[in-house]
Amino acid sequence: MDRRRFLLAPLLAAIVPAQAQVRYPAVERGVALTFPRDHGSHPAFRTEWWYITGWVRDAQGRDFGVQVTFFRTRPGVAERSASRFAPTQLLFAHAAIADPILGRLRHEQRAARAGFELARASETSTDVAIGDWSLNLAGDTYTARVAAREFAFTLSFAARQPLLLEGERGVSRKGPNEAQSSFYYSRPQLATAGTLRLGTQEIPVTGTAWLDHEWSSEYLAADARGWDWTGINLDDGGALMAFVIRGRDDGEVWAGGTVREANGSQRILAREDVRFVPTRHWRSPRTNVSYPVAMRLDVPGITLDLVPLMDDQELDSRASVGTIYWEGAVRAVSGGRPVGRGYLELTGYGGALKI
Repeated sequence: MDRRRFLLAPLLAAIVPAQAQVRYPAVERGVALTFPRDHGSHPAFRTEWWYITGWVRDAQGRDFGVQVTFFRTRPGVAERSASRFAPTQLLFAHAAIADPILGRLRHEQRAARAGFELARASETSTDVAIGDWSLNLAGDTYTARVAAREFAFTLSFAARQPLLLEGERGVSRKGPNEAQSSFYYSRPQLATAGTLRLGTQEIPVTGTAWLDHEWSSEYLAADARGWDWTGINLDDGGALMAFVIRGRDDGEVWAGGTVREANGSQRILAREDVRFVPTRHWRSPRTNVSYPVAMRLDVPGITLDLVPLMDDQELDSRASVGTIYWEGAVRAVSGGRPVGRGYLELTGYGGALKI
């Protein structure tokens, strides 16, 4: 075991399913989300994440994908301990830049227990950090700061549209049991600006991004393996989120999504409305996992071909949250014409997730 894995071993051990006596709050329909409070952390719930993905472009017209995610988990261990070292709240972070010229992700990850000024997740608004990695909300603008070995970025993400409450007024069903749900909202069409650092090169960029904030105590059904998810910023100002939860045979367990039209009207996608159809696979030369990196997405009134910015957008997070997944910048194409940009997330292809 290398030194990094040795140091992270206590955190990895804490991610195992919590002790039976630990009680987590349920996600209940009819609970109104309130802001700015619900931009913040919900430490009683088992799992939570703040997730930003986007496309940015430099002055020469070169496109990059950018991604930063902060995870919080309540592992349900040592909760009666008076020690400040007790790992009652754990934080993880992933950051990546997709660069087609390099042909693979630049990515890095972090993990820490909350406290001791090492990591935090505010309960009053979005203010999460691990060391010098951070995501903060001031007014309607998020700022992400990440400094990794291969790269760094400081990016602002300004909201230009109202919050998009997913599912039934912010309660998103994820399985056949109503308990398998999350509180979930999105912020599409975020105006993005800032600087990427690749090696010693500082690159000013602008673009458009998408934020998801989601928290839950029971996210996946017992027979679920993972999910396919996409969030697309449409060129006309609309937005589309769709997902399929896959079973251990890769069949559908559940599905859903939301469409926001350019005029601001919104419609909820039911389970039977969403269909992802793989059109091309890519096999990772590192892990040998095969991913459907090109997809056709069918929802009522919309058919999109999701085309990756590049094939190798695999993120190996076994040293933090313990899984491997594909997190990729994609173009949305309809009838051969580009109509939007976003991200496609493919999980559970290298082994069933445990959330």
